[in-house]
Order: sequence, then C-alpha cells, then structure tokens
Amino acid sequence: MNQNKTVVTPRFSLRPSLIAIAAAALCASLAHAADNAAAVATAPAADAAAAAAPAAIQDTTPAGSIATVEISTRKTRSSVALSGAEIQKVLPGVNPLKALQALPGVSFQTADPWGNNEQNLSLFVHGFNGQQLGYTMDGVPLGDQQYGNYNGLAPQRAVSSENVRSVVLATGAGDLATASTSNLGGTIETYSSDPSLNANINVQQTVGSHNTSRTFVRYDSGKLAGGNSFYISGLHHEAKAWDFDGRQSNDQFNGKFVHESDSGKLTVFVDWSDKTEPNEDSTLHQAGLASPYTRPFLYPDFAAALAYLDKNGAPPASVGANFRNYYSDAQRTDKLAYVKYEAWLTDNLTWSNQYYFHHNDGVGVVAGPINQAGLPALFKVYLPNQDLKTVFGNSGYATRTTEYKINRQGWLSNLRWDLGAHRVQASLWFEHNNSGAYRRWYALDVNNPSSPYERPSNPIITQYGSDIDNKVVQFSLQDEWKLRPDFTVQGGFKSSLQFAEGLFPVNQLAASIGNGSKGLPEGKIDTKKWFLPQIGARWDVTPTDQLFANVQKNMRQFVTYGGGGNSPWSLSSQAAFDYFKATAKPETSLTYELGLRDSRKLDLGPLTAFDGQVSVYHVDFHDRQLAVSSNPIITSFAGGTTILSNVGDVKTDGVDLAGTFHFGRLFSFYDAISYNRSKYQDNYLSGTTVIRTADKSVPNSPEWMNKFVATLKPGADLEVQLTGDYVGKRYATYTNDLEVSSYFLMGLNVSGKLPVGNTFVKNLRWSIGVTNLLDREGVLQPVVGQPSGSYATYPIPPRMGFLTLKADI
Repeated sequence: MNQNKTVVTPRFSLRPSLIAIAAAALCASLAHAADNAAAVATAPAADAAAAAAPAAIQDTTPAGSIATVEISTRKTRSSVALSGAEIQKVLPGVNPLKALQALPGVSFQTADPWGNNEQNLSLFVHGFNGQQLGYTMDGVPLGDQQYGNYNGLAPQRAVSSENVRSVVLATGAGDLATASTSNLGGTIETYSSDPSLNANINVQQTVGSHNTSRTFVRYDSGKLAGGNSFYISGLHHEAKAWDFDGRQSNDQFNGKFVHESDSGKLTVFVDWSDKTEPNEDSTLHQAGLASPYTRPFLYPDFAAALAYLDKNGAPPASVGANFRNYYSDAQRTDKLAYVKYEAWLTDNLTWSNQYYFHHNDGVGVVAGPINQAGLPALFKVYLPNQDLKTVFGNSGYATRTTEYKINRQGWLSNLRWDLGAHRVQASLWFEHNNSGAYRRWYALDVNNPSSPYERPSNPIITQYGSDIDNKVVQFSLQDEWKLRPDFTVQGGFKSSLQFAEGLFPVNQLAASIGNGSKGLPEGKIDTKKWFLPQIGARWDVTPTDQLFANVQKNMRQFVTYGGGGNSPWSLSSQAAFDYFKATAKPETSLTYELGLRDSRKLDLGPLTAFDGQVSVYHVDFHDRQLAVSSNPIITSFAGGTTILSNVGDVKTDGVDLAGTFHFGRLFSFYDAISYNRSKYQDNYLSGTTVIRTADKSVPNSPEWMNKFVATLKPGADLEVQLTGDYVGKRYATYTNDLEVSSYFLMGLNVSGKLPVGNTFVKNLRWSIGVTNLLDREGVLQPVVGQPSGSYATYPIPPRMGFLTLKADI
C-alpha cells in the first residue's frame, strides 16, 4: 500500500493509442516486406562496412526529415544510439545515461535535472539494474557504476557532456569485444567527439533554477599541418540542491589530440574531473513511522543541528529511522587518459591498440548523530568506558568517511580482417586494478564544525581498510559472414578471466558490528569462463526493412570491493568467504532477441517518412547474488555483516517498440513503449526465515513504460521539443507486498539562433529548458532494502528552468 502523494496521468491516455499506431506501422512494414522480399534477394546490404565498425552510427532518417531521436546501428542485435546533438536537447550538460531515458526499456531516475547525483541514481534496462550492465567510453572500461567506486567512474566524469559525440545502448547483448566484467543485461558505450576540422572557440553558459551556473569553453585547433588536430575544453558547474542548502560543483578538463596519416590514426585523450556533491538521505516508509516528503540534512544551520539532539547525541525519538544528519556528501577526483593507435596494415587489415590509465581519489562523508543507527555498540568496542560526546567534539555528531582509491591501467587490442564474405575480428583486453576502501571516524568539533566541502583529517577510529588487487583478461573472436548480399550471420565467443586477491591492512575489531563477526575475510578468488558464445543474423528483407536475431551468453564476475556491497570480501567471516569461494558461481545470463527495423519514405499527405524498431526478448538469468544483511537496521551507517547468497534465477520476457513519424521538415513525433516482465523463480533463506520471492516481480523495475518526443521546427532558426516520460508502478520490496505509484513527467526545450551581424561572434544560439513541466509530486524511485514490510524513497524534483547561450568565435 503506497501512502505517498503522487499525481500521474492515467495509463489509458498513453498506452492504447500508441499500441494502435505502432501496430499499424509494424503491420504495414511486414506486409511491404513480404511483397518485396523476392525482388531484393540480391540487393546490397546497406552500409555493411559502417555496420562492422564498433563506433559507427548510421542515421537512417529519410532525407528531408527532422533527425530522429533514435538511430539504429544496424547490428544483429538490438542496438540504438543517440547523437550528441540530441543528448544536449534534453538539457545542456546532461549525463549521457539520463539522456537514454528516452529509449524503450530504459528506466532512469536521479535527484538532479542533469542526472549527475550518483548516490540516488537508479537505472534499469530490461529488468537488470545499473550494476549489471557494461559501460565504456571510447572503448575504455568504466566499471559497473557502483556508488562505492572500486573499478571505474561515471560517464560524465570521464568526458564532459558537451564533448560527447554519441551514446550507444545495446539492450540485452553487447558487443563481444566490450571491455566489461558486468554486462549481464547489455552495454552503454559513450563516444567522445573528435577535434573539428575548422579552428573554433565554443563558449556555453547555462543559468537557471537554484543558482545554477554551468560554464563550458572549448578550443578546436582545426586541421593542422601533418594531419594533426586537437581540442581542449574546460568546465565549471555548480548548482544548489532544490530542497536543502547544498551546492553541487564540478570542475573538469578534457583534451584530445588526433594524428592521421596514410598508415593509421593516433588518438590521445586526457580527462581531469573534480566533483563535490552533497547528498540527502532517502525517506523510510513503514507502519507506525512518520515519513516526510524529503529528508534533507541540517547544514549549514549548526545551531539547529545542536538543538536537534538531546544531551546524549540522540535525535527526537518520534522521527525514528528518519532522523536528519548534519550533512552528507560525495567527493570524487579522477584522472583518466588513453593513447590509441589504429594501424591500417592493408586495405583489408586493421590493428588497433589502446593503453589507458585511471586514478581515482574519492571520499563519501556523513556527519550524523552518535547515538543512532547502531553506533553506540560500535563505539563501545573501539572506545570502551569513554564519554562519546566528549571524544567526538561535544557536538553530539560524529563524521564517518569511506575513503576510496583506484589505480588501474589496461590494454585493449583489436584486429579486424576483411576476407571477402567474412569479416573476422579478434580482441584482447587486459586490466590491472588496485583499489581500496577505508572506513574512518572523525570528531565534529562543537567549536569548529566541518562542512560538506572539505575532507576530514585526524581520524579517531580507522574501522577497516581494504586492498584489493584484481587482474582481468578477456579474449573474443567473432566472424561476420555474408552468406548473401542481403543476409549476414555473425558468430563468436569470448573468454572472461578474473584473478582477485583481497587483503585488509586494517581489519575491524572482532564483534565491532555485532552478530558474531570475526573481521572481514582475506584471500584469493580466481574465476574463469572460457566459452561465452554469441550467434546472430541480419536479413535485409527489403531496402527499408531489416530483420535481426541474436542469442548471447554473458557473465558478471564477482565484485571486488572490500567492506561493502555484493562482494566476497564483505562477508562476515573467513569461514563464510572460504565456503563462498568453494561453492559460489558467478551470475550468468542467456539473452534471446528478435526484431524488425524499418526506415522508409511515405507519401501519405503530411506524413512523409517513418523509421523505427520493434524487438522481443527473453532472458534466463542464473545464480543471482544477493547480499543478505545479518543486521539490516545498522548497515546504513555503521556497516553490518553480510551473507552473500545465491538466491536463484530470474526469467524475463519483454517487448520494445519505438518509432518516429516525420511530417516533412516541420514536425516529428517519436514514441516508445515497452513491456517487461521479470520474475524471480525461487525463494531464498535469510537465516532460518524463508523469503518467498518465487514468482515475484523484480522490484523497482516497471512493467510498462512509455516515452515520447514531439519536435516542431517552424523555421530554420527555431525548434520546440516536448518530451514525456511515463513509468508504471514498481514494487518496492522483494516480496511485492508494497509498491509505489506510476508517474508521468514532461519536459520542454525551446531553442533558436540570434542574428549577430558583422561581428567576431558566429552561430549565436539560445535554448530554454524546463524539467518536470507540470510540477508533479510523488515518488521518483523506491530504494529496495528489505524483503518486505518497509521501503525507502526519493521524491520527484520540482519544476526547474534553465537558459543556455552558446556561441562560436
């Protein structure tokens, strides 16, 4: 039962009309395909060479139409893309992942309009959560996107949004060569733009709601002598949170150098990002507990924070688990670089090699009451017989940090050989990652309180510190065989090997978090999966219709994080670790896809063109891992012991249907509807209690979604774009006893050009963006933590508006 206030558009206003339109378009496409199949049996396949290139994007929009929101990449599996221009229409500077929410089968939520906040980011694709997908940027692996960083970084920290050329989403089965150990449910590949061929300075400034200021400057050298070109860019972003006094800020530098010659292409890319992001807590919902709409921290009102606690450092008993902290924030500093050389050995043989390096220094900080969330029991072990309030600075608050480090480097090698009807590709990926996480506790001095914008020093307690050394080796081999000009089969396999060792230079004291914990475990786990096959086919039925089918097996390697999450090195004892090592199997998925793409000109009065895709899929997800907490009440702050359990299988069936109707150059209407049914197949044990999850839906994954983008271009210098995002109800617990309501949000973007006359400024453009246009309230996303009985939520942010000016010099 959901008691949150939510205003939504009724389902009937979206679903049946779209199904009727899309079904009619699909039937017309299939009928046309049947009539013309024989006539095109020998017709050449469209853009075969471009389809083979991993980064290639083919805009299939018919000539004379407004560019489509969705661009097919013409592969043997469902793979769609958004161009950088379309991404920026969502909101200048938007996280590329948030831009993907316009695509079918994608559910994305976060608290800020750009999608930058990583603490409360939620991403689901076909029933798989964000940590079960694979991510790359220009081929460089970005890890699994966990908030507790250990093997990567967010796409917007790897490259400034304004420098993104495109984002490719493979919903179900990514390319075999994708450098990822977590791509169970698909891949998201981000590509940075190359330097412009013309010298240019681009300046962009965004201002808007809640003191937003985003400044972006990029200098392009243009084409220089010797086939050289480069760009450098700088970014400063800051914005105040909408419901508390916190300031999100980010400084970022990008640079890219390209050298092309007759023998090959050299690319050098560098990224530096420094980000500070205050966070707020989710609101817990359970019987008998008051649940506020938001749960912001108290900073900077230190007087109110002191008055909030009693003399022992406890918040009011009436607020229960929904107590407020003084502040919380995430600080992340990343340095990323790669060097890539594509050698054109012959007209038919290309060999590319890429070396990359990534260093991350991060910290998550929470300043909260000392007499809450299980802390007295923890502090009693480390500080026996001491007055805790005095020890922690007499404020009643303690500051906790989780301090992250990542040092990783890797090598990607790809050999592609065109042999007439065959295109053979072999790839090798090697990565060495050394990561660590330290949990420390600091005083919050009543006379000199700290802030979310500084890093604490001089810890009172170092609870634990991990050192995880991980090596990954992945090999893939595939052949794309053109049996006929209109029919191609692709087959191959990959091997995924991981060699991980976890140590704890600082281990927690025995029983420091109760429940019989003997300290965090150490040891090695090697996992090797030599044969993960893939086979697919593509049939150009007509010049405008293309059928595709694909079957692929993927695996997710064990998480190599020390001290938290679904990781073997977060288990409660050495014995639990040794048992897991001897018996556990990595998660695997087997994905089946079948679909039809269509792109055609039409002569139906004002309707001049249509392009779209429909796909059906089935997924068998085996050996699902779940961290079952032995003390769920205290895990959010003190850290609790966990049991990493195999909780069985998930079966998924679904349909994605998306298309764009083009009305000349004046108007286009894109609509995407998706249905996903992801069901657990087994119950599982939590201690001695049976958690009845069999035949229950995966929580936080909606069954129904519908998105639309309506684009009006009344003149060459003006464009109006209206977007809609409907997300159906989602279950908020594993047992499906609680749920949150559906929501429907709209956005508006209006952009145009300004005359500049005879000045040094060129191409002066403006855009106005409005998020949550109808100012809806309700639950944006549930936070699933318990099997049943309770859940937490983050609210929908209110309506916000932004003005952006862009100019070239």
